[in-house]
Amino acid sequence: MTLIASEDFTSAVFTGAWTPAKGGDAPVVSPSSGEVLGRTGIADADDVRDAAARAARAQKGWAAASFEERAAVLRRAGDLLEANVGEIMGWLRREGGAAAGMAGFQVHVAAGECFEAAALASQPYGEILRTGKPRLSFSRQVPAGVVGVIAPFNVPLILGIRSVAPALAVGNAVILKPDPRTAVCGGAVMAEVFRRAGVPGGVFQVLPGGAAAGEALVADPHVRVISFTGSTAAGRRVGEAAGRHLKRVHLELGGNSPLVVLDDVDVDAAASVGAWGSFLHQGQICMTTGRHLVHESVADAYVDRLSARADALTVGDAESDGSALGPVIDAGQRDKIHALVTGSVDHGAELRAGGTYEGLFYRPTVLDRVDAATPAYAEEVFGPVAPVVRFSSVDELVELANSSEYGLSLGVLTSNPMRGMEIADRVPSGIVHINDQTVDDEAVAPFGGVGDSGTGSRFGGTRANLEAFTETQWVTMQAAPARYPF
Repeated sequence: MTLIASEDFTSAVFTGAWTPAKGGDAPVVSPSSGEVLGRTGIADADDVRDAAARAARAQKGWAAASFEERAAVLRRAGDLLEANVGEIMGWLRREGGAAAGMAGFQVHVAAGECFEAAALASQPYGEILRTGKPRLSFSRQVPAGVVGVIAPFNVPLILGIRSVAPALAVGNAVILKPDPRTAVCGGAVMAEVFRRAGVPGGVFQVLPGGAAAGEALVADPHVRVISFTGSTAAGRRVGEAAGRHLKRVHLELGGNSPLVVLDDVDVDAAASVGAWGSFLHQGQICMTTGRHLVHESVADAYVDRLSARADALTVGDAESDGSALGPVIDAGQRDKIHALVTGSVDHGAELRAGGTYEGLFYRPTVLDRVDAATPAYAEEVFGPVAPVVRFSSVDELVELANSSEYGLSLGVLTSNPMRGMEIADRVPSGIVHINDQTVDDEAVAPFGGVGDSGTGSRFGGTRANLEAFTETQWVTMQAAPARYPF
C-alpha cells in the first residue's frame, strides 16, 4: 500500500480531502540532491479562515463521539504509521534530510504519540470538589474547541503529531500548519494517516504555509488554543499575537543546552555522549547539546576524543545508509552555521574539527577554548557544532550554565549521580538528564523549557496533555432549585 501518492498533495491542502490551495503552490525539494520531488499547496489567510470555520462545525460531532471511538481512531493511526514505516522514513530522508536512524526514530515516536493519545481518551478528566452547600460540586476537563498547531521543519513528524494526537483524543478539531519545506513528511503523511484511521472530515486539516498563514491561524476567533514549536524570535511574535486575541498559547522554543562533564567521568564514554548530543540530525534539534562545559582536568582528553569522533563521521546523502549526518535544511541555515563558526574562530576559539561544508553538507565541528562571549557559545547554532568551555569549580560551572537565557535541557555526566542532581538544582531547565546527553523525547513524558525556551512543559504525558488541550469547567448539581431572599 502506498500512503502518499504525488497526486494527493500536488497544489493542495488537506481539509478532510485534498483540495486546491488559494495561496498557490511551492516545490517539495530534497536538500540532499536539490531534486524537486513534487509540489505542495500553500495556504493563505482565506484558506485558514475557511478551515477554521469548517473545523468549528465538525468539532461538535467529534467531541460528542464516545471516548472508545476516538481511542480506536488514534490506535488505528499508530498502526498505520508502523505499517508504513518504510515509506514514511523515505520521505523523512528525502525531504527532511534525516539519516536513517533519525527517520526511524521519528516514526517510532510518532506511533507512540498516537498510542498514548488513545489511552488519554479514557483517562479520568475531573475531580469531586468539596462544597459548603448541599450539592454535588465537581470540575471537568472539556475540549477547548479548535486547536491550531504550528510545527517546524527540523523534526517535522514528531513536532506536529505530539500536539495533534492528544488534541484529537480529547475531542478537539485540529488545524496543522507545517513548514512548507517539510510539507509532506510533516503534513501530508499525517493527513493521510488520520484520514485512513477514520477522523471525520474537517476535524483534522493540514495547511502548509508561511508567516501569513500562521498569523491568520493565531488570529482566527474559531481557534482557541495555539501550540507552537519553533524559534524563540518567532515564538515571541506568536505569543504577543495570541495575547491580543486572549487565547492560550503553548510555546516550545529554542535552546542552547549545556552538557556538563565533571572531573570523575570515563572520558571516552563522555565524548561519545557529547558527539551524539551535538551532531545527531546535523544539530537541527531544539535540545541539541549547544555547550560542552568540561572540567579543566579532563578537557584536553575530552576535546581530543570528541574531535576524533567528529572527524570519523560520514556526512552525505540522507538516503545513503552509510551517512551518519545528512544535509542541513537549506542554504540560509548553512550560512548561519558557518558565520557562527568563523566568527567564533575570529573571536579566538580553536577549530579542532570540521568548520567546512560542501553544498548543504556541513562537517561536524568542534571548537575549543571557547568563552561565554564566543558567538557559537552565546547563540543557538542549530547545526553540528560542539563549542567546549573549560571550568575549574562547581560555582564557575553553575555561572556558565546559567549565562544563557535558554532553559530547555541539561545533561550532567559524572560517576556520582547525586553530584549531578546537586548541579541540576542550581540550573533552571525544563529537562534534566543525569549521565546522558540533552536530546531525548518520549510520548509518556512532559516536554518543555523555561526562560527563552518557552512556556514550560505544555505537552507530553497525561496531565500536561489534558491541561494543554482542554478547558477546566466547574459544575454544581443539587436536587432542587436554591431559595434566595429575593
